[in-house]
Amino acid sequence: MTHRVVVALGANLGDRGSTLRAAATAIAALPGVVPVASSREVESVALTVDGLDTSKPRYRNAVVVVDTDLEPQDFLDALHGIEDAHGRTREVRWGDRTLDLDVVAVDDLRITTDTLVVPHPRAAERAFVLAPWLDADPGAVLPGAGPVADLLAAVGDDTERVDQPRLFDEPTRASRPAGSATSA
Repeated sequence: MTHRVVVALGANLGDRGSTLRAAATAIAALPGVVPVASSREVESVALTVDGLDTSKPRYRNAVVVVDTDLEPQDFLDALHGIEDAHGRTREVRWGDRTLDLDVVAVDDLRITTDTLVVPHPRAAERAFVLAPWLDADPGAVLPGAGPVADLLAAVGDDTERVDQPRLFDEPTRASRPAGSATSA
């Protein structure tokens, strides 16, 4: 079965833009993954467990949409490998990071395991996820929450656009009807 997966990318350490572009390239190169759409980058204030923190380095964020034959947990494991290759450490919850890759949605599935929860439980509250997702897919819908455009309007867009090209060379149409996972 082929799954449509939305991945949020973020980084606030190092050469953030180069890291996001390299990560998008690595995601697209995973076996069984086909790039569908991508956003332009945005910048946002760092979010910590204590809230927004302007003393921390700003984040660069983006979203990619892919189709994959990998099962959701296997896809997440592959994303963790990409994070690790970029020096990601997991010492502080919501701490500074070289790269963060989050699975935001997988088709319209609801998954809750020890390591994976989709839809992402806080995606509807985060402009730094919603704004680039809307850029990548203007018709996007967060399962169980509603249209991404409406969610972004509700939280307010406090991100700043970065003058860089989309993470994938050729954006294509990302939206497809709910429940339309295809067989491989």
